[in-house]
Amino acid sequence: MKTLHLASLVVAASAALCLPAAAQPSSFPSKPVTIVTAFAAGSGPDAVLRQVSEKLAKLWGQPVLITNKPGGGGFIAIDATQRAPADGYTLVQFDSEHLAALPLLYKTKGYVTLNNFDPVAPLFRTPFFLAVPTDSKWQNMKDLIAAAKAAPGKVNFGSWGIGSPGHLGGEQLELLSSIDMTHVAYRETSQLFTAVAAGDLQWSFGSLPSSQAIFKAGKLRYIAVAAAKRVPQMPNVPTMAEAGGPAGLEVNSFVSLLAPKGLPADVKAKIHADVLKVLADPDVKARFDTFAFETITWTPEQILQNAQAKGKIYEELVKRKNISLD
Repeated sequence: MKTLHLASLVVAASAALCLPAAAQPSSFPSKPVTIVTAFAAGSGPDAVLRQVSEKLAKLWGQPVLITNKPGGGGFIAIDATQRAPADGYTLVQFDSEHLAALPLLYKTKGYVTLNNFDPVAPLFRTPFFLAVPTDSKWQNMKDLIAAAKAAPGKVNFGSWGIGSPGHLGGEQLELLSSIDMTHVAYRETSQLFTAVAAGDLQWSFGSLPSSQAIFKAGKLRYIAVAAAKRVPQMPNVPTMAEAGGPAGLEVNSFVSLLAPKGLPADVKAKIHADVLKVLADPDVKARFDTFAFETITWTPEQILQNAQAKGKIYEELVKRKNISLD
């Protein structure tokens, strides 16, 4: 009987070893995880990522290290991660424009981000507000659109770079309102909103984290949020449609975690599930609220679908003006 029992254990152990990887419990992570972010240290996306990483480290019992690789339109972060093993120990934080706009803006590179990275877990989506100088005569979107129609090309708007959500959002406003404006690109958001406050620019899109310091100083006004509903942190700011702008205009950016292409399904599922646990943590939700970041709970497939949907919108806008960063 003992011989038969031992033989059964050996057979069972051998069968377990033969199971496909996806059928076995994941031991991930068994060592430190590195998250490379395409955003600068101290930025909103960096700040919330650090809190998320601290919670993940406690959950996993392993350090989660953050490495900032901003600049180069995202290519610095891409170069630092795309050749890493597809094992979950190297992740990268990108926004939707790295996924959807970058391939359109750098045509000669022929680089498609989603051909090289797998979406893994969502983090947040941020809406953009339309800001004007405090002393602007414009009280709503009707005023802005009327001014642009009366003087084609004379109304100017700024953004934090060619191909940024602020730039492409302005192009979409032009398209949907049948107006023509002049875009001015700045290198830094601080310079951008200083220019709006001084009246050098007539308006700009901006997120709350990037623009609120000057707003609180009384030098900016928000006349609309380019979203389907009002933002709880700024309940008195009307939606684009409520302010007399195009009802279909939504300007936002979403941020998610990705991994080099080929991540095993069980590792992807674990990271996704654990990130969602962290996002539900009251401390994390409270921090997101301070930035007006909307927590999203998309599956990896939904991240891909939303990136593709943005890509279709951006493709039309890029072709319309032949926008390029080549």
